[in-house]
Parts: sequence; C-alpha cells; structure tokens
Amino acid sequence: MAHVSVLLNEVLSAIHPQPGQFIVDATAGGGGHAKAIAERVKPGGKVLAIDWDAQELGELKDELRREGYDNVILAHGNFKNLSEIARKNNFPAPHAVLFDLGFSFWHIERASRGFTFQKDEPLDMRYDPTDATRPTAEQIINSASKEELAGILREYGEEYSARRIAEAIAEYRKKAMIKTTGQLAEIITKVKYRRGRAHPATKTFQALRIAVNEEFENIRHGLRSAQGAARPGAKIAVITFHSLEDRIVKNIFRDWQKDNFGKVLTKKVIKPTREELISNPRSRSAKLRVFQLL
Repeated sequence: MAHVSVLLNEVLSAIHPQPGQFIVDATAGGGGHAKAIAERVKPGGKVLAIDWDAQELGELKDELRREGYDNVILAHGNFKNLSEIARKNNFPAPHAVLFDLGFSFWHIERASRGFTFQKDEPLDMRYDPTDATRPTAEQIINSASKEELAGILREYGEEYSARRIAEAIAEYRKKAMIKTTGQLAEIITKVKYRRGRAHPATKTFQALRIAVNEEFENIRHGLRSAQGAARPGAKIAVITFHSLEDRIVKNIFRDWQKDNFGKVLTKKVIKPTREELISNPRSRSAKLRVFQLL
C-alpha cells in the first residue's frame, strides 16, 4: 500500500498555489503534497521539499527524477531550521509553507526503526538515525526512572495507565534489557487492557516517538522559523494528527493573531471529507489549520 497524502484537495484550496510561486513543503515524506504543489506552480515556480529522514528523502529523489519533476528542490534537515535551510538553498521567501505532522506510511512499513508495534523491530524511533546526539527509544526505556517514564507517557501520550506501564517496564528491566517493539508491546498488553479499537501500546509508542524526536519543540521552532522566512501575505498550513500537537498549533496561531502578525483563516478546523475517510481510514484524526501573515 502506497502512502496517501492526507487532506490534499483541502491543502491546495487553502494555500492556492499559482504559477511562478515559491512554496515550502516542510515535511516532504512520500512527496504527495510536494508533487501536487509543484504541478501548480509551473511555469517558473519551485517547491522546497524538506525532510528529516535522509533515507526516505533519497527514495523520493529517485521517484521525482523518474517522474520528471525538475522544479522540486530536496533538502535534508529538521524543519525547526526551515529559515536556515531555505537560505542555504537560495530559496526565495515563500508564498506558502506546509507542515504535515503525521509520520508517513513509509516509516511503518519500511523504516524498521520501531515506529510500529505491529512488527518486532529495534526500538530506535529516530526520524534521523544518523543523529548520534539523540537518544533512541531503547535508551530512554532502559535508562529513565519509573517517574520519568510515567511523566513521558502522561505528557506526550495522555496515557491513563502511565504509572502502571512504567512500573511494569522497570520490573522487566531487572531481568533483561528491552530492545524491541515486540518486547515493549508485550509488557504493556499484560498490564493494560484493550479499550475499543486502539491497541494498548498505541499511546506509549506515540509518547516515546515524540520524546525521542522532541516533536513539540520542533513544531514551535518550525512555525517561528516559517513565520520569519515567509513573505508578507504568505499562508502557513499545518496538518495535525492528535490533540496535543493540534493544541500547540491552535495556540500559536491564536497568539499570532492577537499580536497582529496576521489572521487565522480556519475559524473552524478543516477535517477529511466522508469520501476521504472511506478511501483512507488513516486520515480520520487529521486536522488542517491555516494562518495568513500580514
């Protein structure tokens, strides 16, 4: 199954790319949004597509070459440094910036870095595995205290069983290191019962991924960087996938409006249509918010 870009039509409608414009896709991923935007900014326009994962970016580079997209510039980096990345690539002040904060289907199916509990993989969870300064999920799981683990699960996963899970992890560590997703998922399922459709380990895996990659700080820095890089009148569009990151974006946009940096264009958040939910069930939690700078 290929990665399907979420809220694609809604994004195109919101940022309204035009021939000759320069637009940043801060989260290139599988390239769906970048390609659609690239088609619409021809002739004369360009897309700067940024991704933190060099391996996924390499695959996208090959795909773009095969399909003849010559107006997409690829850049490896963390979007928190968006302004610096644009400057290094001599990219003009953008007319729009897009952030799609969902991790791609590629990371679940092919990265083999522990993003999913559906396979038994090493507990890495770094988007950039070349970054030796960033701790892996395995290091956090095996070195953090019970209290620290419970705090991570509560803050980044809103996990109601945080303490019970943290205690189970600490108890298991007395016998052996926790190295794989299979081990961790099994520990969790023994102390937390399934409620509804979600797997008992879902929130723990989310919390660890966010902690490993410092995702919330990246969002805050990335939006500020986009604001500084963009031209007057530019639109900044953000797709979120859970309430915690959506709250961050909503509050930043509200504060920008209060400080007269521009206006929120999405008084009511944009969600997938019924048709999209049927064709792509993974889109069910997606929300799009858009801000226009003065």
